[in-house]
Amino acid sequence: MFLRLLLRAALRQRQRTAAALAAMTVAAAAATAILLLFTDVQAKLQRQFRNYGANVIVAAKSGQLPPDALERIRRVLGGRGQAVPFAYVVARTSEDQAVVVAGTDLPGVRKQDTWWETTGWPVSAHDALIGAKAAGLVSASKPFELSFQQRKIVLNPAGILRTGSSEDSRIFIGLDEFQTWTGVPASTAEVAVSGPAAQINAVMHDIETAVPDAEVRPVRQLVEGETRILGKMRSTLLFAAIFIVITASLCVLATLTGWVLDRRRDFAVMKALGASNLTIHGFFAAEAAALGAGGGVIGFVGGTGIAAWISHSNFDTALSPRLLVFPPVLLGSIAIALLAAAVPMSLLGRIEPANILRGE
Repeated sequence: MFLRLLLRAALRQRQRTAAALAAMTVAAAAATAILLLFTDVQAKLQRQFRNYGANVIVAAKSGQLPPDALERIRRVLGGRGQAVPFAYVVARTSEDQAVVVAGTDLPGVRKQDTWWETTGWPVSAHDALIGAKAAGLVSASKPFELSFQQRKIVLNPAGILRTGSSEDSRIFIGLDEFQTWTGVPASTAEVAVSGPAAQINAVMHDIETAVPDAEVRPVRQLVEGETRILGKMRSTLLFAAIFIVITASLCVLATLTGWVLDRRRDFAVMKALGASNLTIHGFFAAEAAALGAGGGVIGFVGGTGIAAWISHSNFDTALSPRLLVFPPVLLGSIAIALLAAAVPMSLLGRIEPANILRGE
């Protein structure tokens, strides 16, 4: 019976019902598109920033990391990132020129620093990845010899590295070969952590606790750049969402107010038949909530389509539908409708059945 009354009321006020439903649908569609685009772009940006390599540096305070430091760091990370150890020495070439040699987990570096430009990667023991500037100090086309503290090693050039940074002046070899040759343990671990800035800070704190002998610091250019971009995007979308919510609320408020004024006689009859203000308010709130729910459902479907179109046309990527966005859109639509119904409900409380039924 209650549902029949709601449906009859909506059909009698088709134009006002359609206007209110359209306003809620537009608001829900815009909110859905904004939320989907933000979550999708945020995830893509975070993955893109991870492609630029480490965003956290773990450096030994005493010159070398504890033997199990890397294991402890990886335990902290779990599946949220990866860590690559580095050890450094200044070696001498056969021409007695100084060059920095780094020992590292080369497969790990290849996976973590995908932005490195190389002509090839080491595939076997004693292969070396030579920085573009360091290539001028050694032979980049045939085996070359390096010495450190009277200990020599012969390396085979596997590729030339170009990063435009300090890596161009270094020679990279496998950590096992490096330690066998120099006896120098790893002093630094470069860590790539996935997630927003708050999660990165939490991981840094956990690493500090797990490895108290090391100094943990962020690569500020990456962390601050990511935070700045996501912060600006979040602020822009938040302001857009607030504007849309206010606009939709005003549209629904105007529609529901007119709805109450047009139906004063109906509500007067209900009061005359013994309905309390609470009952009438509940009936009107149910109508508003139904409008909000209907607009939320339709808007979610439409907003998902709009977000997919924007993602494809502007970013040339597919957008994955996220059902986690549906509950806040639905509940938000109902809340907006109920909020907009607050003023019209106050008018219901002032209806005098005798005056309305006499035509006054």
